[in-house]
Amino acid sequence: MSKPHLVLKGVHRHYGEGEKLVRVLEAADLTVMSGELVAIVAPSGAGKSTLLHLCGLLESPQAGEIDILGVSTSRLGDRARTQLRRSAVGYVYQFHHLLPEFSALENVSMPQLIAGKSPAEAEKRSMELLDLLGIAPRASHRPAELSGGEQQRVAIARAAANHPRVILADEPTGNLDPATSDLVFEALAALIKNEGAAALIATHNHDLARRADRIVTLRDGLIVDHQLALA
Repeated sequence: MSKPHLVLKGVHRHYGEGEKLVRVLEAADLTVMSGELVAIVAPSGAGKSTLLHLCGLLESPQAGEIDILGVSTSRLGDRARTQLRRSAVGYVYQFHHLLPEFSALENVSMPQLIAGKSPAEAEKRSMELLDLLGIAPRASHRPAELSGGEQQRVAIARAAANHPRVILADEPTGNLDPATSDLVFEALAALIKNEGAAALIATHNHDLARRADRIVTLRDGLIVDHQLALA
């Protein structure tokens, strides 16, 4: 049975003050269930990245609550927030940020080793993910020896390495051509379903967004259903 892995309740986030006050989110609500892929489609500057940073506990709201796996995060200290982020959240960026001196396998293994897994455990999990994403034959290659799509799939595997229950992706196909974008998005969607994670993906690509379970947008500081936003 699906469970709510990520819940935003009445979240406010603004920057500046007085005449320079920019209200990004105003009483924003959102629930993402396990195994659900939700796409955020909104213009540049609307607050997609801010929303992802809040969900990933990289920023804090001025008001409202963000629950991750049933844990209310508003009163957590910095150490507890960091621990929850490391254990429960995986982040995929527009640029892969892979370590150039390490192979694909080593890049995916690294966060697992840091988390305390043995080298054998990390390698096993890494190969399972690379296989799921269709790039196991490239496991020994360094990032410079991989195509853009392969690099991004390695980055997705790395984000999922420690079994995060919430996966956040900020324009994960933004640097890729349309055909490669399709492959990467399908791989990401398959991984989310396979892992039972809750995923929130910011994208400008409406064609890819339509493949998500649900599309939302940002309007007047609220997170609203995409169809309602178009009404």
